[in-house]
Parts: sequence; structure tokens; C-alpha cells
Amino acid sequence: MSTTNGTHPLDNPVRAALAGPHALFARRRGRLLHYPADITPFLGMPDTPEDEDWAEAAALAGPGGHVVTAAVAVPPPADWQVTFRIEGVQLVDEGVAAAPDPEAVRLGPADVPEMLALVERTRPGPFLPRTVELGTYLGIRRDGVLVAMAGERFHPPGHTEISAVCTDDAHRGQGLGGRLVRAVAAGIRARGERPFLHVAGDNTGALRLYESLGFRPRRTVTFAGARVPAAAPLPA
Repeated sequence: MSTTNGTHPLDNPVRAALAGPHALFARRRGRLLHYPADITPFLGMPDTPEDEDWAEAAALAGPGGHVVTAAVAVPPPADWQVTFRIEGVQLVDEGVAAAPDPEAVRLGPADVPEMLALVERTRPGPFLPRTVELGTYLGIRRDGVLVAMAGERFHPPGHTEISAVCTDDAHRGQGLGGRLVRAVAAGIRARGERPFLHVAGDNTGALRLYESLGFRPRRTVTFAGARVPAAAPLPA
């Protein structure tokens, strides 16, 4: 499946999601698409951003503001400060043994404080107060406490990303993350879609885990953050 410009939807998954199944969340500024700030910080940049696109991003973030991109090959303007750059790997389902998990519970808005606390302890990546609205999130509790979770984030046509996979340190080594990934994948497959996910290229443990579950690398993806100059010019 390709998007209208002939690229694969996973080549620019944030923009493909906002132009497709996640259009209900999409906000537009110039050629940019973006989610509300309390859902996810990633911008849906054009495949090849131009100067005016970066100017729109600067206007959106404001002077000194922070812009986060994924799978954007063009770097920000030279006067922006790059705050992080992560070379990641995009993996797709090629035989995951997807199956519901009897211990997994559906998480929703009432669970967000616990989810945010777990994310703060485990640092799986951006998770904000309304990220839970993007799709199904599942968790496992022990003695009433949320100790592991995983869920759905970006939703390009025909695909859904598995994200926020995390387990409290006290419960690691029990296979909870893998169980939740398989359970989330089962829900994605039930919709006739293909699960995919991203992992930092130097996170060899996670790469081994996901490949053991049946995911296979598709491509490398750069995640980057940059700070807008304090006196950034506004778009014309």
C-alpha cells in the first residue's frame, strides 16, 4: 500500500497517520500536520521539508520552542539547536505469535496518572496526558499496581504502531512486555492491519526481544529534536 505521492505509509508514519486514520486529531499549519500538544510532540512534516515548512514549525513552537520529528531526512536550519538525534530501527510484523493475554486489562483516561507515573519510571519515550486516545492501551497489574503496559500510537493506513512498551524495574525478566506486545498485536491484526514498532538502534536488548517475537527490521529511522532560535523569523 502506498500513499498518494507514491511513498509507503511507513516511510513517513506520523504524516501518513495524520493524513489518514488519525485525521480526527490533525491540526494543520501551512504544509505541516500535527497532533494536539498534549497527545504527542511529533510533527507530521512533508517528506522533504523546505525553508517555509521549518518557518511554520518555528511559528508553531514559538521562539525558543522545541520541535520533534521522525523519519525526516532534511535537517533543521543551521541556526536551530539540535537537542537530540536518535538513530532508530523500524520493525514490522512478519510472523508475530499475536494472542490476547488473560491478565492484560484495557487502560483508559482514568488510568492516565498511573500510566504517566510508570512512564516516568521507565522512560520508554514520549507519553502525554492524552496519548491514550490514539488507540488501545493494555496493562498488567500486580497487587493493584500498574507494572507493565503497551499500546497503539501512530496509525498510518493499513498499519498501527506498538508503542510505550514498558515494565517496572521490579517486575522485569518475567516476560510481561512480550506478552503485552503480542496482545496489542492481536488487536491490530483483528482489524486487518499490520503491527510495526520503532526501537533505538543501540538498544540491542529490545531489538533481540522484538525479533524473537517475530518482528523484522524494515528500515532505519531518525528521531530528532531541535530548538527554535529565540528570535526565529515568522513565515511570510
